[in-house]
Amino acid sequence: MMETGAAIGMERVCVVEPGGWLGILGGGQLGRMTAMAARTMGIRTRVMDPEEQCPASFVADEVVVGRWGDAEAAARLAAGVGAVTLEIEQIAVDALARVAGMAPLRPGVEPVRIIQDKALQKTWLAERGFPLGAFRVARSADEMAEAVSALGGNVFAKVARGGYDGRGQARLGADRPASEAEARAAWTALGAEAVVVEAALELKLEISVMAARSPAGEVKSYPAARNHHERQILVWSVLPAGVNPHLEAEAEQLARGIAEGLGIEGLVCVEMFVTRDGRLLVNELAPRPHNSYHQSERACATSQFEQLVRAACNLPLGDCELEQPAAIYNLLGEVWLDAPGGRPEFSRALAVPGVRLHLYEKHEPRAGRKMGHLSATGVHGDDALDRVKEAYRRLRA
Repeated sequence: MMETGAAIGMERVCVVEPGGWLGILGGGQLGRMTAMAARTMGIRTRVMDPEEQCPASFVADEVVVGRWGDAEAAARLAAGVGAVTLEIEQIAVDALARVAGMAPLRPGVEPVRIIQDKALQKTWLAERGFPLGAFRVARSADEMAEAVSALGGNVFAKVARGGYDGRGQARLGADRPASEAEARAAWTALGAEAVVVEAALELKLEISVMAARSPAGEVKSYPAARNHHERQILVWSVLPAGVNPHLEAEAEQLARGIAEGLGIEGLVCVEMFVTRDGRLLVNELAPRPHNSYHQSERACATSQFEQLVRAACNLPLGDCELEQPAAIYNLLGEVWLDAPGGRPEFSRALAVPGVRLHLYEKHEPRAGRKMGHLSATGVHGDDALDRVKEAYRRLRA
């Protein structure tokens, strides 16, 4: 292992150079693509995941098998590495603290603790004046009913911990204000200790901004991406977002401010709403690479995955400038489940000029499960988006 830096007790300023080791908590598709970026830079990786043959296992140097709350497995991951980062925020705080006692943990324990609990995350943002839609935190059926009523009966309810891609969510009052009985039933169905209840908004579009912060405090932000969701799952995303320069500057400023406020060392993706009346509101945070920036691999001077490796290894942050427009289209398990014999004909998609196929080597396709994505470049954002849409259409024909 090659490292430069000094260690005095737990005061460690560490640079992981080629030949050194980076630990990654999580071995899903994000860990896989981070490990691929690290390998390009000559940095070896060890990942921790509940599954031995996780997507990252096919490209990482070593795999430690352990659940997200397994502090002993996390310690095995951290032993002897130059730094540790993560690709999933649902790592138990005790496991994060164990890692941080052994190696530099980037993004850090506290930023992850705040972000992994949506109730804590929303409260943190509100207390610091970041723009949010109206919300309430409910910790009982009575509080749930009160929150739904106070917010006009038209809301989204999300479990505070653990929900993603539409899981752990309930939509209430889409057609008419939800009743008290419906609110109480949703509380029971969600089965959580805490629920964030958010007022439904009239949206013009959804965007996200990825910001990176180095251990020295340098912050860089990527151009905004424009995103489209169906059933609370990202369907496609395009860079650039194509918003006006004022909104672009405001969105990037918000993301940089959140990265600085959290003191994060690594990446933070800020999902945002643009309302029909022109407001820019923060939706959710992710302290890791994000699905809406997969196209950064083709669009930007530095991909989000290389940027995470740079930040985690205390190397200079890369340029975030857009070099060419690009878009992605997610491939969910339905692509396999609906294909004859469970074998999609990817050659149909690859026949579209500029399109690439990215598969995550997940063993079992399930409805709503992200199995891969298509990417494409174009002369402008809509051109790139049209190409991945056409490739997806052909794949599903």
